[in-house]
Amino acid sequence: MALEMRDRCERCEKAALPPDAPARICSYECTFCVPCGDAMQGICPNCGGELVPRPRRVAVGVRA
Repeated sequence: MALEMRDRCERCEKAALPPDAPARICSYECTFCVPCGDAMQGICPNCGGELVPRPRRVAVGVRA
């Protein structure tokens, strides 16, 4: 099962988060931009879990 690559920060809703952009996620895949993740001190406000860097996906058609 693949990660759901959400395209918006759940806190500020302003940050666009394409699959190749840096983001923070918890084990439930709550998704936040890096500045919001840092402001929340790496703790998910929804579940209390740890926010970690989200793996990035290469944009379609841009493989090495």
